[in-house]
Amino acid sequence: MKTRLGMRTHLTALAVALATLPVLLGTGKAHALTIVVGDEAIGSTDLPDSYRLNSGAKLTATGAQLLGVDMNSDSTLVLDNSAVSSTTSDGVAVANGGQVIVGNNSTVFGINQGLSLQRSGTHGSSAQVSDSRIEGVRVGVGISAESQLRLDNSEVVGSGAGSTAIRLVGSGQLDASGSRMVGDRHGIQVYADPTLAGGARIDLDGSHVEGVTGSAILVGNAALPPTLVDISLVNGSTLKGGDGVLLDVQGLSTANMRVDASHLVGDVRVEAGSSANLDLDNNASLTGKLDNVTSLALAGASQWHMTGDSTVGSLSLSDGSVHFGAATDYQRLTLGGLSGNGTFFMDADFVTGQTDFLDITGVAEGDHSVLVGSSGSEPVTANALHLIHAAAGSASFSLLGGPVDIGAFSYELVQRGQDWFLDASGGQASTGTVALMGLHSAMPTVWYGELSSLRSRMGELRLSEGNAGGWMRAYGNKYNVAAAAGAAYQQVQSGFSLGADAPLPFGDGQWLGGVLAGYSRSGLNFERNASGDVDSYYLGAYATWLDADSGYYFDGVAKLNRFDNSADVTLSDGTRTKGDYRATGIGLSAEFGRHIALQDGYFIEPFTQWSTVHVKDKDHKLDNGLKAEGRDVGSLLGKAGATVGRTIQTDGGGTLQPYLRLAYVHEFADGNQVKVNGHRFDNDLSGGRMEAGAGIAATLSDRLQLHVDLDYGKGSKLEQPWGANVGLRYSW
Repeated sequence: MKTRLGMRTHLTALAVALATLPVLLGTGKAHALTIVVGDEAIGSTDLPDSYRLNSGAKLTATGAQLLGVDMNSDSTLVLDNSAVSSTTSDGVAVANGGQVIVGNNSTVFGINQGLSLQRSGTHGSSAQVSDSRIEGVRVGVGISAESQLRLDNSEVVGSGAGSTAIRLVGSGQLDASGSRMVGDRHGIQVYADPTLAGGARIDLDGSHVEGVTGSAILVGNAALPPTLVDISLVNGSTLKGGDGVLLDVQGLSTANMRVDASHLVGDVRVEAGSSANLDLDNNASLTGKLDNVTSLALAGASQWHMTGDSTVGSLSLSDGSVHFGAATDYQRLTLGGLSGNGTFFMDADFVTGQTDFLDITGVAEGDHSVLVGSSGSEPVTANALHLIHAAAGSASFSLLGGPVDIGAFSYELVQRGQDWFLDASGGQASTGTVALMGLHSAMPTVWYGELSSLRSRMGELRLSEGNAGGWMRAYGNKYNVAAAAGAAYQQVQSGFSLGADAPLPFGDGQWLGGVLAGYSRSGLNFERNASGDVDSYYLGAYATWLDADSGYYFDGVAKLNRFDNSADVTLSDGTRTKGDYRATGIGLSAEFGRHIALQDGYFIEPFTQWSTVHVKDKDHKLDNGLKAEGRDVGSLLGKAGATVGRTIQTDGGGTLQPYLRLAYVHEFADGNQVKVNGHRFDNDLSGGRMEAGAGIAATLSDRLQLHVDLDYGKGSKLEQPWGANVGLRYSW
């Protein structure tokens, strides 16, 4: 044995003799024990040894190897880039008042406990561990009542079978920042001290606690007095239990856990007679089952995601939410009481009658929102599903975001006494239904929007004096469709057309014929966060005739379209569903009128136009199962009006022809129906509206003409706030 007295008194011969004696006797290896009295320092050149620190002594180890340290009261141990390894007992055992400072990649290992913080009376010990590792085969660190452990960026491991990383007793305290604590059985065990009252405290900041085969934190023991512990988890701290339990409270004990800006996954299990109070704040979340939890508070946008039927004594919500698990995993939440203001995310199946259920056995207060999961499946019968019951109180529940989309309709939450039902006895068209209806009715509007640019093109042809040529057009239109038409939406269309024409070699010599091709894209915005697109590709042929003597004219168009339709729908529960399909349409238009020349280049052109479109629609659906039966879409449009303008000769030999147009339009087709999930809905754009337009056609040279046209229309079901097209023609 060696004794270190300030300047090291080496008893080398005696130490060697004591160390080698067991070997000489055939009993294996041995090492000396060094007793430290006063302040001592060891380093990398010192042989591995065991140390005992007398009361008030201090040992500083830098880059050293130690075989175990026993510390008496009020002694100090500093480990700097050093290693302690004991194969006989605790790595470091700290008596009352002792202090351990471990840092700079140091390691401590004990065959029993890696680090043992002990007490005498109310006089505990303490340890500060940074950037280091503590390991014990049975317990990583044992913290007695009145003792304290501080961990910074460190790891504590219980490595033996059934071991615990941290054992916290009585009024002991654990503060961990950026650290990791893992035990083979439990991460942290908290027990009462039979001889000293007081509660324990655990503060975790950005730290992880894990029980590989057991719970993350176990509180209480039936063989000991009830345990009290306050637990705080902040800044992304996590708990993981190999048995799925993050907090297990036993033995009539009490655990108060505060979770701030952290996300926990696992169950909370509370034995009968024990209690657990959970407080989540600042976007914290808990995913797991709560079994017999005394109270739960959710504030600051915090969330609880249920994974099974749960029981909570009282639930307080302040901008918090409860989620009832997966859409097809229906669960029951039983509350002793409810208060505050929050949101419940639930699911219901009208086909099977299954629902999540909220049962409040006591008093329910506050104003709460309910978000029920949407579905494309259709209810078998118009029944009502029971979602919520409250034994007493003045709580109110309403649907978040409005009616719930289920199948073809949307349904309301109806209160009957102290119960709330999702009622399917009536309802309005669901968001998905509105989108499918809108796509169905938009295709004729797309067709007519493309035709308007061609009609103005023909007016320009009559200025070309029968020359062959090619042309191009760019156009845009906006339409507002009223709810009275079946589905309210806004449509914005943009596109272009290309074509060529020439005098026809038959007839009276006053006919021109041509071909065209083009593309347009229409963006549709429906009510309640749904949108759609219609991509239209088309080919066509046209002819125009003008009798120079009488002024009579005729314009005819035939056009074949392929419509690529797509819908993107945000349902009432915030989920998205999509669908796309193709359809083919064909349409004809014929306009007859007369160009009447007046004095000074003025003219008037009364006209009538008749157009018809037929679209062969197909069965189509959204990916949530909502299905629309393909019904053909038809339109018959009649128009009567007049164009007035003036032809002005320019100094360069060209012409300008500004004009105004006014017409009455009537849609005769009123039978465009859509069947969604077997329910019939009407798309009815029938009725009249007024149209007004203005434009200018210009002949810039013998070969080049330019045209600009603006349109506006207004009716009870369809409004065109604006329409515009511009183009040019080159003659050869």
